[in-house]
Amino acid sequence: MTERLQKLMAEAGLGSRRSCERLISQGRVLVNGEPAALGDKADPQLDRIMVDGKPLPTAEVPVYLMLNKPRGVLSSLRSQGGLPTVVSLIDIPQRVYPVGRLDRDSQGLILLTNDGELTHRLSHPRFQSEKEYHVLLDRPPSDSVLDAWRAGPHLAEIGQLAPAKVTHLPGQPGWLMIVLHEGKKRQIRQTARHFGHKVKALIRVRLGPLMLGDLAPGAWRHLTSEEVARLHAKVRNGEDGRGRLTVEVE
Repeated sequence: MTERLQKLMAEAGLGSRRSCERLISQGRVLVNGEPAALGDKADPQLDRIMVDGKPLPTAEVPVYLMLNKPRGVLSSLRSQGGLPTVVSLIDIPQRVYPVGRLDRDSQGLILLTNDGELTHRLSHPRFQSEKEYHVLLDRPPSDSVLDAWRAGPHLAEIGQLAPAKVTHLPGQPGWLMIVLHEGKKRQIRQTARHFGHKVKALIRVRLGPLMLGDLAPGAWRHLTSEEVARLHAKVRNGEDGRGRLTVEVE
């Protein structure tokens, strides 16, 4: 059965669809000895597909992990300046990669997988994935700041922001619950700075239908079959588990 090359490559664990498209554009993929082009299709049972001179691996058994990323850990595959990465905290034989990212000073839920199709859907703006954060500011924000934050301010660094859900976290003085609906880099920290505040702690507690729960910082676990099913279902339906359209964030 023929499929688009980037889909076959993602299913074989070579990265997200977007990263596989880059490999094709760079001329690193051959089909039956000829350079492949974006949009090409192939049948792995009939065609000889080579990536960087090596045969396309067979499709991997999909792996889905949840990690509570600690502060000081990079959401990447490669270290910078000797800092640990999220994949360095995972001890499994399969190669997995993070879906989305949290900045170095933030902590919380990171999904890691070798499922390129799911990564593509979660990362693409068309398949928006709602994310919920618990945020501690340097001091309690005023009601006017909360109202302006909810409305979506215009920031010089990243432009106009969409409205967001911002409420006080019950029983946690100084903490906010923020649910974002777009994917601007360091959006929460930039918005806090815009209103004269500084973020002291930022924890992602939900990604679409997945909840961090009581997973300790630095700990990880496999998703349950029910969580995997919910994740795929919500991605297909474009919903966040509450019957609403979802969105991609940082």
